[in-house]
Amino acid sequence: MSENLYAYGVVENEELEFEVDGVAGATNAYTVSHGPLAAIVTDIDTMDPELSDENARAHDDVLQTVLLDDGGRTVVPMQFGSVFKNGRALKNVLRGGRRAFTKALREIDGYFEFGVKLVADEDASIDAEAVREDAVERFAAASVNEAENDRFSDRLVMNRSYLVDRDERIAFDEAVDAVTDDYGDVLTVQYTGPWPPYNFVDIEIGAQGNQQ
Repeated sequence: MSENLYAYGVVENEELEFEVDGVAGATNAYTVSHGPLAAIVTDIDTMDPELSDENARAHDDVLQTVLLDDGGRTVVPMQFGSVFKNGRALKNVLRGGRRAFTKALREIDGYFEFGVKLVADEDASIDAEAVREDAVERFAAASVNEAENDRFSDRLVMNRSYLVDRDERIAFDEAVDAVTDDYGDVLTVQYTGPWPPYNFVDIEIGAQGNQQ
């Protein structure tokens, strides 16, 4: 029987177990603890899970469950495909990354990430720069940090991620609604979240994740 563990993210040490629709058909998530930290994991047969839409969605869904259920908790997300050969390998990473994980947990405690894309309608006449500046100003007022993502289409007026205090979520929702009301006749607002702060933590786990 495989001892491989698929890791979704790291929380402060807490014993958790819950039913999920996880990566590669996993149905049960639980924690592997080391010191003050715990990793959210599911069992997996492969070291190289397929990056399919279904698996990517399952990765996000498990993290959202950890983020929101039972009052919610702060979680440092791991990248898709973080697989460890066994609990020992995972605990080695928690031990080696203890300082970085602890620092990240402290820095993102109490915050959600939201994604906002503004997509111009086909054939719409729009001053993209003016709309972008206006939207950025409104969203910045209701958030504490932002990260600009790729604009992979000429119609993509804005593509940013925002770090929002949990207590300011309604204010950020209202900012999105206001932009939608003002520009909804010429563009589409794609608003996603809340997510763990993927774009606001920077921890390299790297190849050590696969070591025994």
